[in-house]
Amino acid sequence: MALIEFKNVSKQFPGVRALDAVSFSVEAGSCHALMGENGAGKSTLGKILAGIYRVDSGEVLLENHPIAPGNPLEARNLGIAMVHQELAFCPNLTVAENLCLGAIPSRLGLVERSRMRAQAKSMLAAIESDLNVDLPIEDLTTGQEQLVQIAAALGTNARIIVMDEPTSSLSAVESKHLFDLLGRLKGKGITIIYVSHRMSEIFQLCDTLTVLRDGRHVTTAPVADFTPGTVIQQMIGRELSVFDPRHVVRETGAEMLQVENLTSPGKFKRINFSLRAGEILGFAGLVGAGRSEVAQAIFGLDPAASGKVTAGGRLLQLGDVHDALRNSVGLLPEDRKRQGLVLSMNCRENGSLPSLKSVSFLGVVNSSRERRLVEEFSERLRVKTPSWEDPISGLSGGNQQKIALLKWLATRCKILIVDEPTRGVDVGAKREIHQILDELACQGFAILLISSELPEVMSLSRRMIVMREGEMAGELDRSEFTEERIMKLMAGVS
Repeated sequence: MALIEFKNVSKQFPGVRALDAVSFSVEAGSCHALMGENGAGKSTLGKILAGIYRVDSGEVLLENHPIAPGNPLEARNLGIAMVHQELAFCPNLTVAENLCLGAIPSRLGLVERSRMRAQAKSMLAAIESDLNVDLPIEDLTTGQEQLVQIAAALGTNARIIVMDEPTSSLSAVESKHLFDLLGRLKGKGITIIYVSHRMSEIFQLCDTLTVLRDGRHVTTAPVADFTPGTVIQQMIGRELSVFDPRHVVRETGAEMLQVENLTSPGKFKRINFSLRAGEILGFAGLVGAGRSEVAQAIFGLDPAASGKVTAGGRLLQLGDVHDALRNSVGLLPEDRKRQGLVLSMNCRENGSLPSLKSVSFLGVVNSSRERRLVEEFSERLRVKTPSWEDPISGLSGGNQQKIALLKWLATRCKILIVDEPTRGVDVGAKREIHQILDELACQGFAILLISSELPEVMSLSRRMIVMREGEMAGELDRSEFTEERIMKLMAGVS
């Protein structure tokens, strides 16, 4: 029986038609997958159901009755909750305060903190998390924030939950807990609309699959009717050829980065490696192994780091980002929305952020020079944007990621650290980013690649360093890459 039905739903944003007469239904008690490239309209559809957007035309039916929630509270009263890809919390408040924001326990106008903490613990226990409810949200990892958001959605006793990339920041263990939880929710008759780019999750969790392309409905059918290849073909309208990086067969150049005995108390210790021009060096490891922390220390973001980092033959001043920038080091961070972009600014302004000195005079930015700078590199990265003056928040995840990368190319950096470069982007954008990184390596860039997706780091890297619990567990050449060998190093299994 259809619980939710979308009938000719259309939604327009400035310069973009996000949804174009989309129609399909979702069965009660099912896990229904939504797939498509970035910009296909998946998140927009979820946000319409969750009361964040209103349809321009068409209608949404819940148990054959038209609904049009005007805000998330109205949607929640209808039994609909959403776990967003973009995490939204009050960072200065605690986990308990964030979880109870919609209904803070109080008496005579005063907050009952013991009840609030107990309520928050109960919500976290529902997802088998023992997170400290007194921690400020700003002290959590991205993965922990994701878990808090899932607990918040489930705590509303929703009967329909929209999950938008819920595992994008979770470790393998956290993801398994989520999958077990989803199984229990389905057993209770809760309907789940599951948006993800991770094919393995869709085939493991979902009953039915809907594919969107360019805002239009392509197909809806049982997951059993698909293979990964047919899903990709439906998503992008063509077959996806096997990617074979070209830089791995070319000669490498001079040593560009040398790291000796790099250590940061409580994070990592005794890190030693070198990186050459024309090489992609992969960093693999479980979440929490210290990979991102090493990258941040090299870039000067860790004042507690000690050891030696040499870039282009010059010794870097640890804890000094400006020194890293002066010596042609760039960092594409793990979380583009919090660390890589300023979402309130437009595309042009984001693309030039680290290069403002080169496009300004006496402290005044020359917008025409700024535009020429970003347009020069946008062609190389194949960025698609209606206008460089549009807010970057309106772009798809793949194009946001390209602009986050573009801004470092605009600095003419030679050493590029990329942390989770394809997190939250679709299969088509992922292939484009892989090709871009390969092209940059062929042009002589020295690239340090960090990725939680083992196939990605195996495909792109010439060498790989595996980290475990803040230490180097091993270093492998490309000829030695096997999933079993890498996973054993990650887990500490001999």
